[in-house]
Amino acid sequence: MYRVLICDPLSEEGIRPLLDAEDVEAIADPSLSHEELLEAVKSVQAIIVRSQTQVTREVIEHAENLQVIGRAGVGVDNIDLDAATEHGVVVVNAPDGNTISTAEHTMAMLMSLARNIPQAYHQLQQKRWERKKFVGVELKGKTLGVVGFGRIGREVAQRAKGQRMKVIAYDPFLNQEKADKAGVDHGTLQEVLQQADFLTVHTPLMEETKHLIDREAIQLMKPGARILNCARGGIVDEDALYQAIQSGKIAGAALDVFEEEPATEHPLLSLTEVVATPHLGASTVEAQENVATDVSYDVLEHLRGGTVRNPVNMPSVSSEMMEQLSPYFKLSERLGAFLSRVVEGTLERVSVYYSGELTDVDTTPLTRIAIKGILRRHIGQRVNDVNAFKTASDKGIVINEQKSTSTKGFTNLLTVEIETDQEKRSIAGTLLNGLGARIVQLDQYSIDVVPDGNLILIHHKDQPGAIGRVGSLLSEHNMNIATMQVGRTNQGGDAVMVLTVDKEVESECQDRLGEITDINKVQCLTL
Repeated sequence: MYRVLICDPLSEEGIRPLLDAEDVEAIADPSLSHEELLEAVKSVQAIIVRSQTQVTREVIEHAENLQVIGRAGVGVDNIDLDAATEHGVVVVNAPDGNTISTAEHTMAMLMSLARNIPQAYHQLQQKRWERKKFVGVELKGKTLGVVGFGRIGREVAQRAKGQRMKVIAYDPFLNQEKADKAGVDHGTLQEVLQQADFLTVHTPLMEETKHLIDREAIQLMKPGARILNCARGGIVDEDALYQAIQSGKIAGAALDVFEEEPATEHPLLSLTEVVATPHLGASTVEAQENVATDVSYDVLEHLRGGTVRNPVNMPSVSSEMMEQLSPYFKLSERLGAFLSRVVEGTLERVSVYYSGELTDVDTTPLTRIAIKGILRRHIGQRVNDVNAFKTASDKGIVINEQKSTSTKGFTNLLTVEIETDQEKRSIAGTLLNGLGARIVQLDQYSIDVVPDGNLILIHHKDQPGAIGRVGSLLSEHNMNIATMQVGRTNQGGDAVMVLTVDKEVESECQDRLGEITDINKVQCLTL
């Protein structure tokens, strides 16, 4: 008999698969104190939570029989994934259950924003009948800009088309062919901002997307445009939005999420042009039932020895294989992360090549980690070692893995190649005895770089004085150079320079580097 502890309130119909299972004892207790939780987990094989209960390392270490943790929802911030993986505990979530609810809520907010519905109702409650004050705009013929074209973004786009809106979308993984299939226009972020009458964001919140819609982005938008955020607080710079509405640049906003919640005292709520709800995107009977059902089935499947649909943490591998592969984990992820930050265009294909000692082992876990390193630039922590392949497949990215006997003089060599709709780039790395991970080739250039810290990649002409001019400018900006590597194919031709510096490079410094004679491109990244 499997014992499953349900720590947070969940839909009874959603956990019906557990309640009806003859081999499961489901224990629902959402009122456990921390001390009671530590005692309760000792005898269970599974824990299911929403966002309230914190499944910390301490909880996992007390759960001596624990096999699986289920999160009825998407985010797993309240679960210590490292501790779960170390203890061999699988974590599953329910990423699809609230898609429809969030898309529908976005459309409700869109219409409310266009027609001033909450404001007008509030006036009626004050016994005021003010029709002229709340003249709205039609959706027909307007352009909806969608930033983030995943599951929810696509659902919103389809509903907007039903309102006879024009839809233009931006997503790092969206190209013209995929846009054509979805029946929407494809544009760069700048093009979406410039064309949108209404702008809605549906991206994860991470370093790349925090304040994605900031003052500069808002300045690109049409005067009188409107902004919606039913995704994650922090994607829209709330101070910039407040100032833009006050100045009249932005006609209004609809917000379901805020950077800090609850947000009952937020300045934006004082503006009559703002429509807001208290994070209700997934708050429907159906969504709550769906996420509970999805996670219940996955928990059952794992307990019974099956394959789960939505795993979050690393799959288990044999100790022998782990011993062989683990030294390459960092190298694999860093190669993918590096290349993803310098390649341009929409990802279409990723190839990972192994040679030398790596041809004798199952390298699938390394390929997963490389794909994770590539995708995390755009998706963040939601992509992991387990779901990397599925996430890539969902984005239409083809994955290839090949092995070769050619080592180019190295005992082992791992090469990652990315093809986009604009270019093909590659990077290769190895482990040097006693020195750890090294990047040894970038495209056609031989280099020797530690894939760590703050890096500057410079494409330039191999001319006298280039290195000196770079060093002098970095000195002006108080940037200390830790290492410098130069690679070239022939004297006086194209070359690359890779520097590691002691702190992140500011945009002004990067722009000035790009203005130096004989320098073609400057890219800065942090690994």
